[in-house]
Amino acid sequence: MPTRKVSRSAVTGRFVKRSTAKRHPRTTVTQAVKVPKKRK
Repeated sequence: MPTRKVSRSAVTGRFVKRSTAKRHPRTTVTQAVKVPKKRK
């Protein structure tokens, strides 16, 4: 199953942009999340 990288704030738990995660590497976490299959 394919994965997609998402960035999340370690303080609030909210999703953030990848550019924000690069600026604040200590307070963000990058995760690999499985992408669900498309429904027919």
